[in-house]
Amino acid sequence: MQILEPQQFASWNEPIEMLYACHGKVKRFCRQLTILPDYLTKHGCNQAVKNDVRQILNYFNQSAPLHHDDEEKDFFPALIAKLPEAKAKVDELERQHVDLHENWRLLAAQLESLVAQQCDKVDAVLIQRFVAAYDRHIAIEEPLFELGKRYLSEAELKAMGAIMSKRRLV
Repeated sequence: MQILEPQQFASWNEPIEMLYACHGKVKRFCRQLTILPDYLTKHGCNQAVKNDVRQILNYFNQSAPLHHDDEEKDFFPALIAKLPEAKAKVDELERQHVDLHENWRLLAAQLESLVAQQCDKVDAVLIQRFVAAYDRHIAIEEPLFELGKRYLSEAELKAMGAIMSKRRLV
């Protein structure tokens, strides 16, 4: 039986828990990406690989950019309003978002070629760069989530969650 992490039960009424839940998915997909090159060498690109890669593509093409919007448009501004000293870390995280998107653009092209059977391998160095960048990013970001839990009011968080939820309806 799989033990579920608490953030898997989060709702938009708890936007910080939803941000954590997104990070949980990022970590899971990054683990899958890390083992992909060796798996392809041993087993080739079978249907299971294609299915997993499609899920990864879907997440990082759609959900990850929305997650970054949640942070940049809603969470970070609210946090800085309460804790101006967080601005330097937020500026770094926003810069990292640009790099993460660029790394993803390069990796996604390879993954799409793999699924389309135009190639039979992916660049392990590019995957490691992508995964390492997310590891560094999350290590800076999650302590800010904890500050948000501490300093943002329940009303602020509920309003933020409503905006984040609506963002996904567009």
